[in-house]
Amino acid sequence: MKAIILTEQGGVEKLITEEVETPQPQASEVLVKVHAISINPVDIKTRKGGALYASMKEDQPVILGWDISGVVVAAGSEVKAFKEGDSVFGMVNFPGHGKAYAEYAVAPADHFALKPVNISHAEAAATTLAALTAWQVLMHEAKVQKGQHLLMHAAAGGVGHFAVQIAKHLGLEVTGTASAANESFLKEIGVDHSIDYTTEEFTSVAKDIDVIFDPIGGETTAKSLQVLKQGGTLVSIVGGVKDHLSPAIQEKNITAKNYLVKSSGPDMEQLASLLEQGILKAHISHQFSFDEMAKAHQQIETGKTRGKVIINVIKD
Repeated sequence: MKAIILTEQGGVEKLITEEVETPQPQASEVLVKVHAISINPVDIKTRKGGALYASMKEDQPVILGWDISGVVVAAGSEVKAFKEGDSVFGMVNFPGHGKAYAEYAVAPADHFALKPVNISHAEAAATTLAALTAWQVLMHEAKVQKGQHLLMHAAAGGVGHFAVQIAKHLGLEVTGTASAANESFLKEIGVDHSIDYTTEEFTSVAKDIDVIFDPIGGETTAKSLQVLKQGGTLVSIVGGVKDHLSPAIQEKNITAKNYLVKSSGPDMEQLASLLEQGILKAHISHQFSFDEMAKAHQQIETGKTRGKVIINVIKD
């Protein structure tokens, strides 16, 4: 099969297409013929030598990617949930070696859910790592409640646009930060109050926030503590909660934590249900072919992607 190998850390020129052996599923795994792949910032960070690269380079060849949608072509002897011919989607082997940049991928069956028939493989692949992150942060980490006020930083981004939709479905009031160019998009996905971060300081606009979702880190995390209610919650997915913030966190009795998404079939099933009902929709801003992987990485590197970037291995 064809796979895109990361020869060593560095630029997009380190991504090389090679023929490798097609993996075979173990007893609890499925082999999936990949139709679509979603690209995430963690892919870029890992390619450059950060994120998960240190652990992955010990398992050669290094094949990036974790988000796929495709069709089951073989199932291990212990797999009961899926059979050959089923369309499935999921974030596989994360955090670990996903090996998704390939024509076939193998992973535990419990990392997948059945793809709803009303969405494409591209839309399904888009609704994996980013959507799982949004779901797990809101449901499991922040444990949001109806009527709460959520501040979503980078609300037009991959994680952000899913988090906004989930939060609105759950009955939250949502304030979102984005550039002015994304204001109409934020309204479309349900944001109640938008803040143009290029011209407005969110600390002077937002106040008495119950929950803050932080995909930015750094100064944004520190400033966010100012607008949280006493006893509020902040979850950062980029390691933004640092030791030096402890005094401010303790002063306001804030729950502040860092979180890294994990593969989960049960959570994927929840997302599949929302997709099937039309409650959750993936916004795909850019689609590329398998041999345009470098272009997909370069798009993510702009830091200005609205929604998701997709690689079509097999065009629907």
